[in-house]
Amino acid sequence: MPRRVLRVVLCILVIFLAALAFIATHDWKSPIVDHDVTNPYIMPYGVTMVSAHRSGGGIFPENTMMAFEGCIKSETFRTDIFEFDLHLTKDGQLVVLHDDTLDRTTDARKVFGVKNSRPEDYTLDELRKLNFGAGFTDADGGTPYAGLTGDSVPDSLRAATLEEVLDYLETNGSFRYIIEIKNKKELGYRAADRLYLVLKERDLLDKAIIGTFNAEVTRYLDETYPDMLRSASIKEVIGFYLDSVFERERADDYYGFDALQIPANQFVIRLGTSRVTDYAHRHNIAVQYWTINDPEVMRLLKEINADCVMSDVPDVAYRVLHDGE
Repeated sequence: MPRRVLRVVLCILVIFLAALAFIATHDWKSPIVDHDVTNPYIMPYGVTMVSAHRSGGGIFPENTMMAFEGCIKSETFRTDIFEFDLHLTKDGQLVVLHDDTLDRTTDARKVFGVKNSRPEDYTLDELRKLNFGAGFTDADGGTPYAGLTGDSVPDSLRAATLEEVLDYLETNGSFRYIIEIKNKKELGYRAADRLYLVLKERDLLDKAIIGTFNAEVTRYLDETYPDMLRSASIKEVIGFYLDSVFERERADDYYGFDALQIPANQFVIRLGTSRVTDYAHRHNIAVQYWTINDPEVMRLLKEINADCVMSDVPDVAYRVLHDGE
């Protein structure tokens, strides 16, 4: 390659990288405006909802009935939105679990005698033999439930189904939900089918935003269940972010999602800015941030008109967002 051409290419590359760095790090600001919206997940300025991430996994054993009960019965904080994850079992049940394997949170390695056991390889009854609080570590570094096995495991630490969780929560209040389908491909399609059926039976379709990191499951939701509310895919988040940076005008129905469920400023691209929230609200899209455990970041997100903060420590989030501490 001639030196002159090489210099031009290098110059273009430097400019491109500089532009990317500027976009990624610039503190894009936009005035806070209450837009005329119909999305029920968009909050008025000054109101940011508290979501218990993995049902409050920083203070309770994550994604267990003990955690849901702890949030409901708390006298010091309130939960507006429950966030949890779903896996399909071998017999077609949806259990609440984050990881693709059972090792981190349960005693499956000891009970089943194998490493990296997966929930789809076991029936619900088989999963009920496990202690889903075995991996929980409290604020003092203790593992208060690790030694419970067999009959000593309380029902609140056994595998919980989607139906059990929703029935318990709806009996004790009126909540909103952020639900993630963890399964991929065919299992993900079947999980979506089951989830839709359960939500429709309970008249909760408009109270749950469904998410997945699996693009094929997102397409399946759009094609099969257009009345489901869903969050943006990774690809859609990137496209939306670029649109917001360059202030592109889009039609009201251009975006096929109802919420952005995104990190704030943990990575290179700054998503926790008022420009992002304002652009989203202009397009009737709610902005929900994960996983926010730092009080200072919580305060920042409230200032930029975030609609929801998902936190492992909902007690801290409540104090910051509702009590102003």
